[in-house]
Amino acid sequence: MSQFAAGVRHHPAVAAHHSRRAEDVQLRVADAITEFAGSMTFVYIHAVGFALWMLFFEPSPWPTLTLVVSLEAIFLSTFVMIGQNRQAAFQQMKADHEFVEQELELKTNTGLTRAIHAMTMELHRRLVDDREP
Repeated sequence: MSQFAAGVRHHPAVAAHHSRRAEDVQLRVADAITEFAGSMTFVYIHAVGFALWMLFFEPSPWPTLTLVVSLEAIFLSTFVMIGQNRQAAFQQMKADHEFVEQELELKTNTGLTRAIHAMTMELHRRLVDDREP
């Protein structure tokens, strides 16, 4: 997971999620592997490594290469699922936070609407009372 830029304000759910993940060593390792595996550097290293392997280091690379690539795919798919689970948990946490914020805003707006209505009724009553003889 990339680091926060200094001085940039983030959503409270984002900040809480980031701090919780930073505390767990296993999650930091998974984040680092996922970040690297999702980069073009990863692709370039594999392209060069496999090309060198097939051309210079093994006369019949296909059985071993198939095994290595299959094992790597198993582990990388696990890291993809870890990332998806992390993202789903983050989205749920953010949605919960936004729900609480919206409920608070609704309560505030309802209170303001009632206060405006009461003031309007009071003004109306005073104006009507002042006009009546």
